[in-house]
Amino acid sequence: MPFKGQQSAASSLPDEEKKQEREAPSRKKTVRDMTEGPIAKHLVLFALPLLGGYIFQQLYNTVDSIVVGNFVGANALGAVTSNMPAINTLVGMYMGFSSGASVVISQFFGARDIKRLRQAVHTSMITTLLLGIAMSILGVLISPALVRLMNAPPEVAPEAIVYLRIYFSGLLGLMFYNMGSAILRAVGDSRRPLYFLIFSSITNIVLDLLFVIAFGMGVAGVAYATIISQFLSCILVFAVLFRGQDVYRLSLKEMVISPDILRKITYIGLPASIQMMLTSFSNVFVQGYINRFGAASTSGWGAYQRIDAFTILPVMSIGLAITTFVGQNAGAKKPERIRSAVTIALRMSLAVTVFISTCLFILAPQAIGLFNREPDVLYFGTLFLRMIGPLDFVVCMNQVYSGALRGLGDTRAPMLIMLFSFVVSRQIYLFIASHLTASIYPIALGYPFGWLVCSIILTVYYRRSGWEKRLLS
Repeated sequence: MPFKGQQSAASSLPDEEKKQEREAPSRKKTVRDMTEGPIAKHLVLFALPLLGGYIFQQLYNTVDSIVVGNFVGANALGAVTSNMPAINTLVGMYMGFSSGASVVISQFFGARDIKRLRQAVHTSMITTLLLGIAMSILGVLISPALVRLMNAPPEVAPEAIVYLRIYFSGLLGLMFYNMGSAILRAVGDSRRPLYFLIFSSITNIVLDLLFVIAFGMGVAGVAYATIISQFLSCILVFAVLFRGQDVYRLSLKEMVISPDILRKITYIGLPASIQMMLTSFSNVFVQGYINRFGAASTSGWGAYQRIDAFTILPVMSIGLAITTFVGQNAGAKKPERIRSAVTIALRMSLAVTVFISTCLFILAPQAIGLFNREPDVLYFGTLFLRMIGPLDFVVCMNQVYSGALRGLGDTRAPMLIMLFSFVVSRQIYLFIASHLTASIYPIALGYPFGWLVCSIILTVYYRRSGWEKRLLS
């Protein structure tokens, strides 16, 4: 099946490049056409590199926390780990845009529409540049306000502000890497983003040890190590996108914004942006509830989150794989493959999540001890991990169903459902729980409460949404 618009898109290219454009659909080394072939195999082969990427990406934050927790102290650990809701509040806005771009590009790829695919790629990149500059400036300016909103303990707050400001100043590297990776994943290439991330993660570890232990830079050291490593991964992605010869390659001559494509990306990505941003902003207040119990609970909560994040990485990878799979098969008008893929994805994610959470429940004290061995930190961290970890399986439903709906281009419903579940219902729950008891136990259950509400509503919506009729209409 030839690409739509291929002749007009390639008319200005040299003869050799035209030939490469014509041969692009048959090349399998760097793209994955999921509209044909075994479904489970596609999902596994696509999700595994994503999982590897997520693991190494998570190592950025985990290694930072381990280094400061062991070589600087518990307060430094709290300063680094308590900042994630604040960081995700700002970054979440862009991640939704990146998700929308990935869906649009994957649909054009599935429909073999190369002209619009290239317009989407270049529109995404130039918009990323503009957003990155604006968000970096905003992040640096509002860092103190974000720390105050989280009720950070006095012994934690100054270093938390330092970390946030350095992190936000290097935000552009992270954004370009994520957009470049989204472009590659949209056409089925999830391996090279993984290779780049492995390199930059190893660099981050080396720089953490160098800046903190050798140079004694403390929290600032791990922040600088993070942004330097992110820029390295950005450079590697650019090298592939500019120097490659695939249909999605970047060209400075084409680096313009297509209003129609931008509207389409925004239409799909804006709901996810709003959802991610407001959910993360809501978590700023969740962090505030935890911080009320003192610096030890802040550090213990941070250690728990770093560990528990690895539990949900497989289901996140599967959720992103299902988005690309559904996007391509929606473009190819193949609902039967979409139905089967969603069922397979649910089974795989549940099996892996239950296994990992069981292992962490058993090894909770040892896992928390990797970050800090102060008795109070160990107590709170183990408590959180053993209380919340066994409930992680609930996340599988909302990740798989929301991923499938986004691949179908339906991003508004997942946004509204997640906003209601993670923001409205969770904040109502925490408000009531905090006024009924002074115990930290019901506060810690605020996260799984939101997960459960979201999974129930999304499951019902997906099954009754009538997406198959809309796809074939």
